[in-house]
Amino acid sequence: MLILVVLMTFSTLLVRSATYGNPLYPHYDLKTLIFFGIGFVVIVLMTLIDYRLLLKIWYVWYILGLVLLVLVFEFAPITNGARSWFELPGGLRFQPAEVMKLFLIMAIASIMGRRQGDPLQIRTDVVYVVLATLVPFVLVMMQPDLGNAVIYIFIMIGMLWIGNIRYTYVLIGLALVVGGILLFVSLFSTYNDEIRDYLASKNKTHWFQRINTYIHPELASDDESRQSRYAQIAIGSGGLTGDGYMQGDSKQRKFIPYTYSDSIFVVVGEEFGFQGSALLLLIYFLFIYRMIIIAYQCYDLRGSFIIIGIASMMVFQIFENIGMMIGIMPITGITLPFISYGGTSVMLNMASIGLIFSIRAHQEKYELND
Repeated sequence: MLILVVLMTFSTLLVRSATYGNPLYPHYDLKTLIFFGIGFVVIVLMTLIDYRLLLKIWYVWYILGLVLLVLVFEFAPITNGARSWFELPGGLRFQPAEVMKLFLIMAIASIMGRRQGDPLQIRTDVVYVVLATLVPFVLVMMQPDLGNAVIYIFIMIGMLWIGNIRYTYVLIGLALVVGGILLFVSLFSTYNDEIRDYLASKNKTHWFQRINTYIHPELASDDESRQSRYAQIAIGSGGLTGDGYMQGDSKQRKFIPYTYSDSIFVVVGEEFGFQGSALLLLIYFLFIYRMIIIAYQCYDLRGSFIIIGIASMMVFQIFENIGMMIGIMPITGITLPFISYGGTSVMLNMASIGLIFSIRAHQEKYELND
């Protein structure tokens, strides 16, 4: 809880700096505080609920998540080239892909928990876990939302790894993933112009621009590589100690979209420098470390699986968000956990922590079928 308060304070200050004086984003710092305030209420409620009651109807949550993902195609407006958000009264927005992460974690934990620690089997365990992941993965890719779709895969990988999967299965899966990536890069490079022209004819160049900027930066246009290029310049300008709080509104930041949300690490690097960035990573390390300790002390394997799923989700989001700002990962719409502005993201993360607190608070031993 102390780490959460530190992250909340850091987030509010950064959002204020990123939006100060901009009439397009009024009072976003106050809205961030409101989101966190509601989030702490969610944490308390989640802690009081025995997580095992939620797992008993995991399939209900999972189906609900899929229904929401399907409904976005019919009722969600197109925003930044994707149908991902429901528009709610009061100017609020709701993203089902975020909520589906937690539902997927509970589904995978319930499926793997049936083994009670025995090695996972391909037919009875791994296949069901993969299918449970691929269905929302495909639906989110169709929106299209590459960032959140990839998070589902990393959640699955992290939970399968801790679920006592055989090393032979790991090697086979690793070979398939590496082979698939190499094949994709090869085909993308060979038919680069053809893919560009085809997507342009369909008015769907969003993915192509981001992937092309990452794989072939020398072929990307100035418009396609602008965000990544200026983000690296802005972060680098912070040096060791940074320009100071509220002093980092450089020319580069004007070309970087969503500095209060997806690109908020630019504000960290520019205003607090390498020292501030390292401090933020240290806080994240302590946060993930505490999750792993709780997972290790948990009597119920399903509880451990849930915590590792949440930790896997956050580790990838941290790595991808920061990585895309410093040029080692492709640009995606992934937020920085507990730091970026966003109601749905904050609520999901706070609910996830509440679920971990529930697991911590209900540690009595019991038979799995009780």
